[in-house]
Amino acid sequence: MGWTDDRVALLRKLWAEGLSASQIAKQLGGVTRNAVIGKVHRLGLAGRATPSRPAKRPVRVARPRTLSPSAPRLRSLSASPMPEIPQLEPLRDEQGRTTNVLTLSERVCKWPIGDPNDQSFAFCGRNACTGPYCADHSRLAYQPSQAKRRRALGEQDELRRMVRLAAM
Repeated sequence: MGWTDDRVALLRKLWAEGLSASQIAKQLGGVTRNAVIGKVHRLGLAGRATPSRPAKRPVRVARPRTLSPSAPRLRSLSASPMPEIPQLEPLRDEQGRTTNVLTLSERVCKWPIGDPNDQSFAFCGRNACTGPYCADHSRLAYQPSQAKRRRALGEQDELRRMVRLAAM
């Protein structure tokens, strides 16, 4: 089917309204999308009155953050003190021997002291209270989780947070 003056006029009108080439081809009937595109270029109808693309979504503007009683607290966990463990020497028996791999049992602390490649290497050897270590080495080996540290620091930080909020 050829391009008559009426079909060209309808093509110009539909193109100016912002219809896509596929939509124009359907309304005209008997032509393909590519035929419509070719005729548009031959007629020099490159400009459009309205864009054929969907409108862009509006950009969301981030709301400014404010500190409120329900806002999460920011605090430094590095201020939490490390448990102070005295430097314990390996326990020696009556003969002056220290605990080694061969003399370890379930009842003695298995905390290694020294360099394993050195002759003076030994284990703590004190009575194990919970698990494989004595009370002092257990405090060093089993440190509280981040959540427990936060709870311990929470009481101190709660007062600071309240003072900060009152100053706002």
